[in-house]
Amino acid sequence: MNYQKLCLQVCDIAREAGKFQKEQRGNINASKIESKGVHNFVTYVDKKSEEMIVSALSKLLPESGFIAEEGTSDKKEELYNWIIDPLDGTTNYIHGLSPWAVSIALQEGDDIVIGVVYEVSLNECFYAWKESPAFLNDLKIFVSEIDKVDSSLLATGFPYHDYSHIDNFMKTLDYFMRHSHGLRRLGSAATDLVYVACGRIEGFYEYGLNPWDVAAGAFIVERAGGVNADFQGTNNYIFGEEIISSNKNIFNELKDVIRKIMKR
Repeated sequence: MNYQKLCLQVCDIAREAGKFQKEQRGNINASKIESKGVHNFVTYVDKKSEEMIVSALSKLLPESGFIAEEGTSDKKEELYNWIIDPLDGTTNYIHGLSPWAVSIALQEGDDIVIGVVYEVSLNECFYAWKESPAFLNDLKIFVSEIDKVDSSLLATGFPYHDYSHIDNFMKTLDYFMRHSHGLRRLGSAATDLVYVACGRIEGFYEYGLNPWDVAAGAFIVERAGGVNADFQGTNNYIFGEEIISSNKNIFNELKDVIRKIMKR
């Protein structure tokens, strides 16, 4: 398989979905917003974007299946499966805020081999393929070289539905407010991850996530020289509902703080 060619084609598909989202943004109102759960929203734009993406990817790789947020396709295959979030940051989108992103990853067996995150509002396409560097709009990107948490800018995300760990999670916020350059909450995990990849922030952590939130972005972080893990420090971060992502220099310090607090 020509991973590079396929990845660049996926970038085009993500851009087309983003173009549609921009065109529809002014049409969103309360009557067009559905709730999938507490603070978990979906619009016709999410659904139509996913339909567009699934249709286009099916033509690129007919033997592939899908793990997609809105359930457009329940086709699952043994070897190739696309992991898709058609619009990561829906709450931002419906409120007229940025960022929001299209996130597409290709899983081959147990491995991610292509990752594309298109942050729509800034027209920034982040991407990588198996054994490639990471790119932002054709320029190579790398994680930050900052080597201490107290010199780092960090990002996190707030849980939408799983509040079982909220007390300990709030303690992590308290710690990093006091021991870093600051915390940001952008509202799009895919964007948080690619911002780690390009060195805009040094680290990101969140729990209560889905595979489509993190698969593409985490892969791009790795190709940019970063590292990912779950809160226990193992590699169960795509399907394990939690992730720590950072440059290699601060990773152990960041992980140790989060693991210690979240285990209490």
